[in-house]
Amino acid sequence: MIKEMSPAEFVARRDQGEAPVLLDVREDWELGIARIDGAVHIPMGDVPARLGELAPERELVVLCRSGGRSAQVARYLERQGFSSVWNLAGGILAWAQQVDPTLTPY
Repeated sequence: MIKEMSPAEFVARRDQGEAPVLLDVREDWELGIARIDGAVHIPMGDVPARLGELAPERELVVLCRSGGRSAQVARYLERQGFSSVWNLAGGILAWAQQVDPTLTPY
């Protein structure tokens, strides 16, 4: 079972000095609509080929538009030996509601 974290929880943890990696698995064109500063961007389809860019021992929070793709990637990363993986509940749509209302929903 994949753990979930809300955008508000992520920001609270980050503000307390914790440093989970925010992995954005949306497509390039989606970043042109709404982007979160500091997120690592690897499109979902590229994750298997780019696993070496991620540290398996680091805490990862995976993000997509609404939470479906990111949940799939989080499950994949767990199967690849990543020790602490979370799905960002509600994706960038929830981020816009809970954290940054200036983001454009799409």
